[in-house]
Amino acid sequence: MRRSLVERLDKLEGRLEEIDRALAREDAVADLDHYRRLARERAELMPLVELYRDYRKRQRDLEAARTMVDDPELKELAEEEVELARGQLARIETELQRMLLPKDPNDERNVFLEIRAGTGGDESALFAADLFRMYSRYAERRGWKVEVLSASPSELGGYKEIIAKIVGRGVYSRLKFESGGHRVQRVPATETQGRIHTSAATVAVMPEADEVSDVVLNPSELRIDTFRASGAGGQHVNKTDSAVRVTHLPTGIVVECQEDRSQHKNKAQALAILAARIKDKQLREQQSQQAATRRLLIGSGDRSERIRTYNFPQGRVTDHRINLTLYKIHQIMDGELDELLDALATEHQSEQLQALAEIPT
Repeated sequence: MRRSLVERLDKLEGRLEEIDRALAREDAVADLDHYRRLARERAELMPLVELYRDYRKRQRDLEAARTMVDDPELKELAEEEVELARGQLARIETELQRMLLPKDPNDERNVFLEIRAGTGGDESALFAADLFRMYSRYAERRGWKVEVLSASPSELGGYKEIIAKIVGRGVYSRLKFESGGHRVQRVPATETQGRIHTSAATVAVMPEADEVSDVVLNPSELRIDTFRASGAGGQHVNKTDSAVRVTHLPTGIVVECQEDRSQHKNKAQALAILAARIKDKQLREQQSQQAATRRLLIGSGDRSERIRTYNFPQGRVTDHRINLTLYKIHQIMDGELDELLDALATEHQSEQLQALAEIPT
């Protein structure tokens, strides 16, 4: 194992011992908040430190086996022990490296999902609706809740734009690589000549911001307008100005909400989406800075980046970031996304491990 990794693990083991001493003190529960923080940190450190201690024990077993190789009577058994110990050490080292990878603090958050039709007119809006159904079906399989916050339907039953909140455990960790350009190749229902058309839609997956600490919305930097909510075809939903439009003046980000009859609820939803968009903008700027010094396998976070193609005539879905093609388009469009999402997560982890390996010793 590289010296830099050993030094990190030694420090973490020392930190665990320090926490144990603090928790064992008679006055440990005098400050309950501090006690809980220490207990949480201990729970996070314990599995890693226990595995590191197991690694050291197997190292000692390996050294003991090596000393027996010179004994003719024990040589064969010792060589088997050496080979076994080496394999075990390699597996444990890989797992230790994986556990040392930085955790995304947003992984357990709920998300705002935004899907917008792109090039392709009515067919693009229909594709946007298909993508929303795909993610909704996946959420259903995971036991997540989907709440539509804003929708702009097209004449043929698609969506020019739809914004939804998805609530559940680990939503962002599963969907965070879905942001980007999605392209579809198929024969539209309106095509009389049977020609294949190419259309596109963009997807944005943004972690819900913490109301307290993540994004501070300065009232002086917000312009809030109210207007009358309307449905498809311009039919009035109600006769009051319940719809809300919020403009963040420094960034120019605009959010509209009109799904609820309550102006107060629409305003609260709009502010939550605005905070998530600002947080998302900050995350993408951070990713761009990282990409300047290191290539990111799982995309740059650029909304214009084409990440995936759905080819219906050939029954395939291709993710261009990891060169993965799956010939199961109907299952994927019905929400069976785990194989695709697992591959993206694995590739991301491989990239992180590679970066960890390049840290100077």
